[in-house]
Amino acid sequence: MSEAEAAAQAELPHIVDRLTAIRSQLRQIAESLAADPQAEASSFDEDEMDVTTEVRSIIECVLNDSIQPAIRDLRVAAAYRVKKRGEG
Repeated sequence: MSEAEAAAQAELPHIVDRLTAIRSQLRQIAESLAADPQAEASSFDEDEMDVTTEVRSIIECVLNDSIQPAIRDLRVAAAYRVKKRGEG
């Protein structure tokens, strides 16, 4: 393994940690929208409901379609090792 490859793999767990923190922040935002009593009180205001629904929907899509797969794939890349001949 080259120095560049080793350095890249060593950096990936740190990136995964940052993405995991971002995932947590996004979940908190989505949860706060659901639990916001003012948002529920203004449920007669269709524009406000649409914003809440849209933001929560976008956050869920980003988490499911982008962040979680990125975390999974980067963990795999960080752990990847070339098999030696005769292994496998």
